[in-house]
Amino acid sequence: MRPEDQRLWSTLIHVGGIIFGFLPALIGYLVLKDRGEFIREHTKTALNFQLTILIGYIVGYILTIVLIGAVIVLAVWIISIVFAIIAAIAANKGEGYTYPKWCAIQFIK
Repeated sequence: MRPEDQRLWSTLIHVGGIIFGFLPALIGYLVLKDRGEFIREHTKTALNFQLTILIGYIVGYILTIVLIGAVIVLAVWIISIVFAIIAAIAANKGEGYTYPKWCAIQFIK
């Protein structure tokens, strides 16, 4: 895959996570991981981040019983938007990006 295409798909996968959760990252990782090192790293990073965000949402929704969950869900939502946009900008520039360790568990290495 050409470098321009890898940058485009990496950007779309990061931005797609804002709307569709972990699905764009999962599909991108499964389909595109063998098409280049750049796209492999970005899809892997995005998938790890989106799975961590999914866990945050689940915990937040469970804790809505205690009312603190609404704050957790809001915080997770804001974090997912901000860091996905930062990662998409880095991917579009052709740079690598790693989410902060406190908000992305390394499920896939």
